[in-house]
Order: sequence, then structure tokens, then C-alpha cells
Amino acid sequence: MNSTRWITEMGMGVDVHGNDYTKAARRAVSDALRHSSLNFFNAAGKTKHDMLVEVRIGVQKPDEVDADAVAQEIPYGTPTVKTYLGGLDVEAPSGDDGMVIANAAILVSFIDD
Repeated sequence: MNSTRWITEMGMGVDVHGNDYTKAARRAVSDALRHSSLNFFNAAGKTKHDMLVEVRIGVQKPDEVDADAVAQEIPYGTPTVKTYLGGLDVEAPSGDDGMVIANAAILVSFIDD
């Protein structure tokens, strides 16, 4: 199955307290989605439900991201979530808390007719 990418969106999310990688990842996806308005469906002969949505998340501990929870941020299409080493962890001065910064790239494709 061949597909063509039409959209790339980027976002950043932070869990300020708690070191929650999934929370930071969800916020990064939400940030990316809130900066777009897609108005090309009629011209492309597609619907929002035809979208293949690949979500790439970069955090320091990729295995600590709940991909299913992140996928719930995607309102339309068929989402897949992949995690990668990236982002940034910032320890609190006291050492008993931390901040997780996640980066998200959302790649939207359609199956070629």
C-alpha cells in the first residue's frame, strides 16, 4: 500500500512536575493539533476519516510513553504512535522532582488511489 504525505505538524509539551512522559507527549500532540486547520479535503477528494496519522514522540525515556493514551489525542483518521529518544529532562534543584519536555511530529498521509 503506497501513501503520500500531505501534512507535517510539530508541537511541544511539558509535564512541569512529576516526570510523566505520557502527559508530556499528549500535550505535545495537542499543541501540534491546535495550530492547524485542514481545509483541503474536498479538493483532494478525501475525508478526515481517510487520514493515516503517524505520531512521532521524542522523549528521554521512550519506553515510558503510553502510546495508546497518546493516540487518543488524535480526533480523526487512523493513528499510529512511535516513540524515539529525544526531548529533554530537567531536574528540579532539590532533585526530588523534574520536568519532562516532549516533542511531537504529526505526519498525515492518504492512501494513493
